[in-house]
Amino acid sequence: MSRSRTAMLAALTLVAGGTGMALTAAPASAGAAAAPCTVDYQVQNQWSTGFTAAVTVTNNGPAKSAWTLKWSYAGDQKVTSGWNAKITQSGAAVTAANESYNGTLATGSSAAFGFQGTYSGTNAVPATFTLDGVTCNVDGGTTDPGGGTTDPGGGTTDPGGRAANPYDGAKVYVNPEWSAHAAAEPGGSRIANQPTAVWLDRIAAIEGVNGGMGLRDHLDEALKQKGSGELVVQLVVYDLPGRDCAALASNGELGPTDLDKYKTQYIDPIASILSDPKYAGLRIATVIEPDSLPNLVTNAGGTNTTTDACVTMKSNGNYEKGVGYALDKLGAVPNVYNYIDAGHHGWLGWDSNLGPSVTEFLKTATSNGASLHDVAGFIVNTANYSPTKEPYFKVTDSVNGQTVRQSKWVDWNQYVDEQSFAQALRDKLVAAGFDSGLGMLIDTSRNGWGGSARPAGAGPLTSVDAYVDGGRIDRRIHVGNWCNQSGAGLGERPAASPAAGIDAYVWVKPPGESDGASSAVSNDEGKGFDRMCDPTYGGNARNGNNPSGALPNAPLAGHWFSAQFQQLMQNAYPPLP
Repeated sequence: MSRSRTAMLAALTLVAGGTGMALTAAPASAGAAAAPCTVDYQVQNQWSTGFTAAVTVTNNGPAKSAWTLKWSYAGDQKVTSGWNAKITQSGAAVTAANESYNGTLATGSSAAFGFQGTYSGTNAVPATFTLDGVTCNVDGGTTDPGGGTTDPGGGTTDPGGRAANPYDGAKVYVNPEWSAHAAAEPGGSRIANQPTAVWLDRIAAIEGVNGGMGLRDHLDEALKQKGSGELVVQLVVYDLPGRDCAALASNGELGPTDLDKYKTQYIDPIASILSDPKYAGLRIATVIEPDSLPNLVTNAGGTNTTTDACVTMKSNGNYEKGVGYALDKLGAVPNVYNYIDAGHHGWLGWDSNLGPSVTEFLKTATSNGASLHDVAGFIVNTANYSPTKEPYFKVTDSVNGQTVRQSKWVDWNQYVDEQSFAQALRDKLVAAGFDSGLGMLIDTSRNGWGGSARPAGAGPLTSVDAYVDGGRIDRRIHVGNWCNQSGAGLGERPAASPAAGIDAYVWVKPPGESDGASSAVSNDEGKGFDRMCDPTYGGNARNGNNPSGALPNAPLAGHWFSAQFQQLMQNAYPPLP
């Protein structure tokens, strides 16, 4: 077991005092000076159903202008009120943040706060505390550049005891509902055992829709699949107020101002379930709100791709507030790994978009309760079709004096595929202040582009456009096309640590689930009709006014689309057996 997971407080004593028994957790003594922080947690008064506690946190690392202390209870303790800190709780996980008057913590200085709580049964002192993501009361380990603690035995974890890469050495959850759909298709048994994400795309999905599996059902099934090893469960958190402001196919159930409902009826119940100690042995990877923050960068003002809905969401701040709240509440659960959605290279790869995107990500991850330690990484290409790698041309290539960036397809973008984009984005995020251990995910569920139309080599050198168009494996009409794309195929199978900085290739969008209906369909899911899903549509400014390239006869977003599933298998690359 890694040292950061066994950072037990050195002493737990029962002392008679006052109206109850005083439970004291003293900081580690031997080598305490080597610990980056120490926490003294004392239960001062305790009675049959309640208690008061005093906490003193000492900073032994660099000076701080603000601080956040986190811990989780093993029992059913609930904080009911507090003083000298802003204290919140989600399930068993508690977060205490400084007040405006006690945020400064110089090296060697302390801050104290207290609270009152309730309990039943036992009232054990928390085993582990983290200050701004760094485990306290730990001696003897060394800190990696990302703030993680390296066990003398060689295992590396990030702050708070999480694995540096949750996918390493772990199986990934196979959703039995998706697997059954896949296995029922001719030839589908070849991929029915592949792991895919579970989409929590409305409040009702938490308990299960129309008799289907709810979140607890999936987690219980995951425990069965886990066995004695490690297992990652992938969840898509996707129900922001005013969701999908630049499109209609995936509009959601919550209106632009329904932030409180998002918090109390959606995020809080998810956090409560995930913090159940029953599931503490699972690694839970969350994909946080696809498309939301990228939309604030590119579709909320100043360009011909602006939409009124995105302008509204930027002005009311509810995307940022919602994502920040989700990061904070879910990040408080020790075995949850949050990955923020970061669009794809054909959306954010231009200089004018990438820099502002990093700024937006940093702002959101450090506000509304969130901290950088709540972010395990980012994901690119969620539910999209951009290739992981373009093997037959590079952005630095030139033809007849013109660079690839000057081609109509690349259009001055700095990146031509997802892996180069993800790695460059990661570098920029780390340079901006994110943890150096930040990991990236790439959704490869539909970006293989195999089959008979796949090029076998570079295009002709007659012009830069002929060179790019003849050699690109992405066969879409335009890189901005996103709905049920004709000719697409399954991409790389899910795999851990496939490249530097990449935590995993993942299938977040379950193959065979539609992106949106090809014609208007009445529904109670809040999903509209987007013309980009209509194969007869001539396009808009976001796709250069090109045809949509969408498949016909598609059902609502998220519903099973057999024709698409068959096409994805036929055009899979690497090919299916």
